[in-house]
Amino acid sequence: MRRVILPHHISDDSAPAGGVLRDFAGRSMGTSWSVRLVAAPTVTVSHLQQGLQQQLNSVVAEMSHWESDSNLGRFNRAPAGSWHDLPPAFFDVLSFALDVARASGGACDPCAGTLVNLWGFGPHGRFDQPDFIAPTLDAIATARAQLAAARKDMQLAPAPARRAFQPGGIELDLSAVAKGYGVDRLAYYLKSQGIAHFVVEVGGELRGAGVKPDGQPWWVALEQVEQGQQGSNDELVLALHGLAVATSGDYRRYFERDGVRYAHTIDPRSGLPISNGLASVTVIHAQCMAADAWSTALTVLGRVDGLALAERQGLAARFVERIIEHGHVTYHEYLSTHLRSMLDE
Repeated sequence: MRRVILPHHISDDSAPAGGVLRDFAGRSMGTSWSVRLVAAPTVTVSHLQQGLQQQLNSVVAEMSHWESDSNLGRFNRAPAGSWHDLPPAFFDVLSFALDVARASGGACDPCAGTLVNLWGFGPHGRFDQPDFIAPTLDAIATARAQLAAARKDMQLAPAPARRAFQPGGIELDLSAVAKGYGVDRLAYYLKSQGIAHFVVEVGGELRGAGVKPDGQPWWVALEQVEQGQQGSNDELVLALHGLAVATSGDYRRYFERDGVRYAHTIDPRSGLPISNGLASVTVIHAQCMAADAWSTALTVLGRVDGLALAERQGLAARFVERIIEHGHVTYHEYLSTHLRSMLDE
């Protein structure tokens, strides 16, 4: 069965008369990005390639934990007890990530970069290097204690100051939100250039607006855990019209030791990679930054607590749980009420 997800609000703004599809692509944040848009045949759009790339370059320059000279990198290396002026975008993204951390009970914490690094998923001491050794329980406990102590003193001074306080020991990691923000940034840029019909993608996270030249929305299939895992007759297709979508899962990045899979998503509350049986969580939202952050938080919380939080927050979320019995793997799907309300029956 092919199921269709539709937005609650549909714009009647049609694509430009005689509009044609134009494609742009590049690389950023360790992955690829792409844009497909509709433009009138008489409109020049060649300048957009450079403009789009510059938008993502700005995100990297401010928020990358892979670039030592980024604003985030300098904050992480700053001495204890120091205040730092942050660029407006960086401040807003960090503020939002901290809001999600509070709402999720710390399930997705941008201050937990030390724990991510311990497990080899940061820029140094990578899990895929031959000399990598998984952290001991004592090392994890020490890192958690240090994070808890520093986290109490972490402060943000709101606009017009837009400053952050480094109490010492805080390692920011915005990887659960910055890529989604990058998608939004591309969308904002296109709108500023008079482009109203497009689909934007960065590393698998997407946002769409308007329609294609034939009047159809930008149709995308929700990401599956394994090829064909839901069955060819059980495809979920989303009309990406004024919506964004992001998926978090334990199948994207992980390493195995002694037959145990260690997912790249770390639960800041325990300091351990998630092992709650969730294979993936997809969130549909108006903003890709929100979809990105919430998909991670819900993944960490697990199916029961995650679904409960999705209901409280009014999130359109899809949970895919992996069940292993007698060596046989099956997948069970759970949809939040808000997502069910978007299904075209």
